Amino acid sequence: MPLRLIFMGTPDFSVPTLLELVSHGHEIAAVYTRAPKPGGRRGLQLQPTPVEEAARKLGVPVLTPKSLKTPEALDEFRAFDADAAVVVAYGMILPQAILDAPKLGCYNLHASLLPRWRGAAPINRAIMEGDAVSGVMVMKMDVGLDTGDVAMAERVAIPDNMTAVDLHDRLSRLGADLMVRAMAALARGGLQLKKQSEDGVTYAAKIDKAEARIDWTRPARAVLRHIHGLSPFPGAWAELENARVKILRCELAKGSGEPGAVLDDQLTIACGEEAIRIVELQREGKGRMQAADFLRGVPLKAGVKFT
Repeated sequence: MPLRLIFMGTPDFSVPTLLELVSHGHEIAAVYTRAPKPGGRRGLQLQPTPVEEAARKLGVPVLTPKSLKTPEALDEFRAFDADAAVVVAYGMILPQAILDAPKLGCYNLHASLLPRWRGAAPINRAIMEGDAVSGVMVMKMDVGLDTGDVAMAERVAIPDNMTAVDLHDRLSRLGADLMVRAMAALARGGLQLKKQSEDGVTYAAKIDKAEARIDWTRPARAVLRHIHGLSPFPGAWAELENARVKILRCELAKGSGEPGAVLDDQLTIACGEEAIRIVELQREGKGRMQAADFLRGVPLKAGVKFT
């Protein structure tokens, strides 16, 4: 039985779930997203969110309220008479009155295996901390920060060559399928909920750009995971001959030397323990490029240092 839903989301990550819900016959009464922000080549043109662009193509009403805490916002939300709300990276806190408005509740798709990595940046933090697995979960929302009862989950392995954008794209597609299955179970009255454990709670704080500088004194695998966890944005970086270079993809390599030192003509860089080899990078003011292309234009001799 199709449900009448309100969809709430903002970035690219959210779009597959919206499209999958529509393709499976659910009625989207309205889409809530963040207001357009200045963008374009000169930063003057208002850019709608990816979710708004998708919703406009579907012909679904789009709302971009600055707050959901006003009586007017609550009345507008209630007027859609939704069975449930689906929330995927919306970016605004839902007050209790909004959570209580849909008949069957509000359900969030979260990109971690709760209670690990509650909060804003679960994909980045999972990679940066060296986690072996990540995943997506459907959770019935409450007023806490990702503390609601969990309904369904899917797991994904995190190999060392996986970057944040790789994991983002994988979880986005997997999460869309998971939410469709959860809404099907909700529609037939068979969605089972389980309280989150209080053991193993961690918080995924928003990424601060100050974290992006590479610390070459760390072991090679920690450096690799730091680089991949911040790729492509904001991008882990180091300075090479007084110019900033973002490193976007790398691999573990054999070798040792002073941390940050170039060890050979293949961009192998010494770490506190062992080394990494740079695969893809981006010079300041330039586009991203493969290491081989970079070396053709900027040949480096052993002993040059990234700092």
